[in-house]
Amino acid sequence: MGTPNPIAFTIFGMDIMWYGIIIAAAMILSVIIISVRAPKHDFTADKILDFVLICIPAGVIGARLYYVIFKWDYYAWDIGKIINIRAGGLAIHGGLIVGFITAAVLCIVWNYRPLNLLDLTVPVVALAQSIGRWGNYFNTEAHGGPTNLPWGIMVDGQKVHPTFLYESIWCFLLFLILIFVDNRRQFEGQTFLLYGILYSIERFFVEGLRTDSLMLGTIFKQAQVLSLIILIVFIIAYIYLWRKSKYKGRIFY
Repeated sequence: MGTPNPIAFTIFGMDIMWYGIIIAAAMILSVIIISVRAPKHDFTADKILDFVLICIPAGVIGARLYYVIFKWDYYAWDIGKIINIRAGGLAIHGGLIVGFITAAVLCIVWNYRPLNLLDLTVPVVALAQSIGRWGNYFNTEAHGGPTNLPWGIMVDGQKVHPTFLYESIWCFLLFLILIFVDNRRQFEGQTFLLYGILYSIERFFVEGLRTDSLMLGTIFKQAQVLSLIILIVFIIAYIYLWRKSKYKGRIFY
């Protein structure tokens, strides 16, 4: 694969970026799927739309702020740069944290069970990530270091790891796994916690290949550190809830 053109087309003098088209398509497809699956979790499609109209904007803001914080030397009070998300710069961890917290708060306010909503949500979150990563390809970002592998992509005249592709494939498989698990879940929170565990494992290793990682200081990659923390906390929570469930000792029912 070579270097793509980030501009899909131009209308009225405005460049429409592939990044935005792909992110929007991922969101629309995810909302359709989650609305169809909503009754299984005792939600109506209308109520899901209420959540979506608040959680998606909150998630986008969280993803942008997270990225800007770790790239503050570049953005440094430049409002124009900060709000220009068309050029990329959305950190998925920030989006997930703010989006999930917003969903949990809304559940409390509207008298719904937070873990039940998160179980419904995370399969399509994984699908949206799988699709959205292709926006990184068109922006020529989120790639890895040099490689001789046949599926490498050319960036600045050098073949590099297509880490966006690795994560895209993993997240699509994760989507299928989570749908399967959620249809047979033993306890509320199982699908959500499994998402956190499996995504964190993949992200830790793929992040090690990337050359544009957000850093903690000069040594640690923040995505790797956060992935390890999430992995440990979610495994502990998974075991705790599994032991409390009435299906203890059974993988599926």
